[in-house]
Amino acid sequence: MSDVTTATWWLTGRTGSRLARPRIAAAALAILLAIVTVVVWLSPGARSAITGEESAADREAELALENAALQAELRETQDALGAARDHRDQADALASSRLDGKIDAEQAAGELRGRVGELEAMASDAVPSGNAGSGGGSGGGSASGGSPPAPAPDPAPAPAPAPAPAPAPDPAPDPAPAPPPDPAPRIPTREELIDPAERYYGMYTQQAPFNWATWDDTATRVGRLPSLVGYFQGWDEGFRADAVDRAWERGFLPMMTWESRPIAAANDTVDEPEYSLPRILGDPEAGVPGAFDPYLQQFARDIVATGKPLAIRLNHEMNGNWYPWAETDGQGNPINGNRAGDYAAVWRHVHDIFEAEGANDLVIWVWAPNRIDRLPTSLQDPAHMASLYPGDEYVDWIGMSGYLRPPGSYEESTFDETFGRTLEQLRGIADKPVILAEIGASETGDNKPAWIEDFFAAFDDPANDDIIGFSWFNLAVTSYVEGERATNDWRVDSRRDSLAAFAEGIAVEGRRFGGDPVDP
Repeated sequence: MSDVTTATWWLTGRTGSRLARPRIAAAALAILLAIVTVVVWLSPGARSAITGEESAADREAELALENAALQAELRETQDALGAARDHRDQADALASSRLDGKIDAEQAAGELRGRVGELEAMASDAVPSGNAGSGGGSGGGSASGGSPPAPAPDPAPAPAPAPAPAPAPDPAPDPAPAPPPDPAPRIPTREELIDPAERYYGMYTQQAPFNWATWDDTATRVGRLPSLVGYFQGWDEGFRADAVDRAWERGFLPMMTWESRPIAAANDTVDEPEYSLPRILGDPEAGVPGAFDPYLQQFARDIVATGKPLAIRLNHEMNGNWYPWAETDGQGNPINGNRAGDYAAVWRHVHDIFEAEGANDLVIWVWAPNRIDRLPTSLQDPAHMASLYPGDEYVDWIGMSGYLRPPGSYEESTFDETFGRTLEQLRGIADKPVILAEIGASETGDNKPAWIEDFFAAFDDPANDDIIGFSWFNLAVTSYVEGERATNDWRVDSRRDSLAAFAEGIAVEGRRFGGDPVDP
């Protein structure tokens, strides 16, 4: 083996090994650098660092939008919170002011309180942090080697708190049992009403029986409730069942004055050709029905439908000359085209229609002329009044209107002066119960208290035992009488001394006036 060969062999083995190791290390280093480069380029932080200024600006805009959205949400939540508080206050007020709905209102208030608590929590969560409006945090605008911190993720919404449980309502005490309603007054039979055990104390007021305010006030002043209520209807009106119902609800006999003319017609208006007596009658012999027959038939049927009794004063004061159902003016002239005998014929005609409809089982027929001593001389004749009477089978009570009224009443102060002559004629015509169907005393002059005292004293006289009561016209009226304009205060309480005379007179036990006592 030569020296060269030996050297070469040695040189080849050792030197080759030394040269290969650096090459391998260099290759490994290159691979490592490549991997690091790839990793760096792929990392979000690296990308952010490389695009620092652009990314920071975008993030700032994004956060501004988020802030605006949060502010809007906050305002909506606060509005909802305010509305809920308002509803809560309303529910609380309702719970405290309505006893009947107490439990339901308190439950509603409790639910609203729970909703308010929920909305308050939501409002708290919706309030943004201070950083939310700062433009991205401490490093948000840096383009240097560090990347800006990533925005904090939106916090998960906190679970809404459970609604506060509604306060348990106080157990409502068992309501006291309502007192049983007063039993409806017993309605007497027609026969009992025609022949009453007590005298009727009746009254007309402005609105009774449709409104009892004046009625009850007067009763309190007098100390006694009336037992009969008077009211008026015209032939342009249907039957007022409510009048009868309301009267009997309080135990009062209703007495309807039924006028064959429109209800709004003025007194002293005698020309009402549509309501003339011949037109009401028709011509029965010729088979011509009366113009008001359908109206009268329906009226009678409606009375039957109520099933309650009433008194009817049909076409009162017929012996005077101021109503369209009068026959003559006292000077030989007809009124409203009426003929002698028509008044009684119309009465019988109406009565017969009621009989056919079954209404007479409920009706008390009241025939009531006017006080005669103030009429024209020819109309004071007993024959005139007698000619107007329809017959005993058509009448249940006879009666009259009589007033202490000016002119000419200033010296009048007794029952007999006002009623005596007329009662004499009435009693000569029929033996029937007598009712003073419409009476009053004017306050003109100073004799009203004395007149009232004597009026009640007359009921102590056995000669007046047939008088079963009266109905007082308790109004103040301004009108013309014989061309003289006067205001007549007919009310029982027109003056203190008049009221005292009335209250004392009606309270005397032996006079047997009905009506319940009232504590003043």
